[in-house]
Order: sequence, then C-alpha cells, then structure tokens
Amino acid sequence: MAGGGGYGGASGKVDYVFKVVLIGDSAVGKSQLLARFARDEFSLDSKATIGVEFQTRTLLIEEKSVKAQIWDTAGQERYRAVTSAYYRGAVGAMLVYDITKRETFDHIPRWLEELRAHADKNIVIILIGNKSDLEDQRAIPTEDAKEFAEKEGLFFLETSALNATNVENSFNTLMTEIFNTVNKKSLSSAGESNNPGSLAGKKIVIPGPGQEVPAKTSTCCSSA
Repeated sequence: MAGGGGYGGASGKVDYVFKVVLIGDSAVGKSQLLARFARDEFSLDSKATIGVEFQTRTLLIEEKSVKAQIWDTAGQERYRAVTSAYYRGAVGAMLVYDITKRETFDHIPRWLEELRAHADKNIVIILIGNKSDLEDQRAIPTEDAKEFAEKEGLFFLETSALNATNVENSFNTLMTEIFNTVNKKSLSSAGESNNPGSLAGKKIVIPGPGQEVPAKTSTCCSSA
C-alpha cells in the first residue's frame, strides 16, 4: 500500500521514478487534481494551463521511495495537439472527465485511442470522473463510467479536487499498481539473468495484468 509522501518531494534516496500523464478535455480539472495531490492546493480561479508542466511527489510504497513525476497536458488538448513526446516514457495515465459535462465523457474513447496509439501498450490507466462535489449537476451516471472502465480494462474512481475526495486514493491506486507490476517484471527478468543488476538503466515494460480491473469493488466508483 502507498504511504503518505512529502509534498514537494522527499530528500534522500529515490528507488523508482514513474512518469504519469494526465489527459482529457480542457477544463475537466486535470491541473486541479495535480495541484491537490502534489501540493495539497486548490484555486477556484485556476487559469488554463499554458506551457510544459509537471510536478513530483514522493511516496513510500512497501518501504521503497517512489517518485511520481506527473505531467499535465499544458493546454495542448484545446487544440487537439497533444504530441507523442508527451506520452513517451509514461508508465501510468489518468484519463479525466467532468461528471457534469457529457461531452467530456463522450470524448474519453478518443483520448484512450490516442493514449494507446502513442504510449506503451501495457501502460496502467485509471479513469477519473472529476468534480464529484457537483452531484446535483451530474450528467454522467457512475454506472455508465464503471461499465466503460470494466469493458476497457481500466481502474475507475470519482474524485473532487475541490474537497480532496479520492484524489489521494486515485494517485495511490495508480502508483501502487505500477509499482507492483514493475516489481513483477523485475523479478521475472532477474530470474532469466545471472546478473541481478542487468535491469539498471533499462526501460521496464509494464506487463498486461497491470490493467486488469481489481477484484475488490469497495474502492471503485466511490464519491462523496
């Protein structure tokens, strides 16, 4: 399980660095989710993200120091110009829509197609229905999103960056799954090599099981 890490990163040894990308339509709250997770901040007058932006936070997972390097789309999605370089090296992705805006959910299949076209085929993906605090304005039933996630083999949670509901849980779920699957791959590769250090400096490919929907449903689809 992921433990709480320091905001702004922790000093000392880092065992793993995992690149995670945030994708989805403009104004669904990607930057707010990132600010809440990385700095525990939220701004009601948040401007559209301009320029390249990523933030880090270090977590403790099974006594290992894991740095999450989380990339925001830098506003490129407004022009449908998210480049392949943005996805390069990513081992995890958060696919975000706004539960109050139907079109942001309707565009999710296109974002997923683009993600799978440019990222590693075994990338770990979590679908995020953001703005769960606006329940009275809900346009996408939780069951619709849950059904889509199960069909596509994605994790799924509803979040609120405003009141911090499930933000920590969503990032921890993603990072822990990446950590577990990377370790499985490391053990498998080490078993095929006489040199335990042979993985150093090499790209680790996340195995397919990393995208299986978890058996437990108690943490799925919860909202405040």
